[in-house]
Amino acid sequence: MSQPIRLLLVDDHEIVRAGLRMLFLAEPDIAIVGEAGSGEEAVQAARTLQPDVVLMDVALPGISGIEATRRIKASFPQVAILALTMYEDEQYFFQMLDAGASGYVPKRAAADDLVSAIRVVHQGNVFLYPSLAKLLVSDYLHHEEGETVEKGVLTRREQEVLTLIAEGLTNREIAETLVISPKTVDRHRENIMNKLGLHNRVDLVKYAIEKGYIAL
Repeated sequence: MSQPIRLLLVDDHEIVRAGLRMLFLAEPDIAIVGEAGSGEEAVQAARTLQPDVVLMDVALPGISGIEATRRIKASFPQVAILALTMYEDEQYFFQMLDAGASGYVPKRAAADDLVSAIRVVHQGNVFLYPSLAKLLVSDYLHHEEGETVEKGVLTRREQEVLTLIAEGLTNREIAETLVISPKTVDRHRENIMNKLGLHNRVDLVKYAIEKGYIAL
């Protein structure tokens, strides 16, 4: 039997954390290893407990969930971070993705959706709640308006690499999946960025969704 997913809960409201504890206690493949009520506590807990997944609120006392996410990912890139928040506007959504979050779930989401999201990001994939995934597509299409120059055409291998990047795989995991070297993955990533005029992982995910490389 595989080891349960080690989960760190981060929310400044004790009643919210209590509800989450009750939810995940019913899931045998998820184990809560710690809790934090502020951004600073979240960073320290991640350093001490080495969780697999951090369930991160955006609005926290002290440093925000966005900054806490950025610090955790800088020190522990293998840790997956899933945002769970009441905010569904573009500002926080894109800031969390830019900080390194692998998913974004509103607090109004169904319990089953949240549990599924934990499992998805733990597997190295990206989880976007449907209403929020639309923001990515809308933002991408907005920037495409009025653009007349056709973007570079990707090779089949570049399309495969783009799909795996958008699904959240690391360069090493992509290399193992496609049976190529990590340096080759780096070269494909650079070529994709140059051909498409993209600059970061969020742009890659937007492009992959809009073109149908990955499903919502």
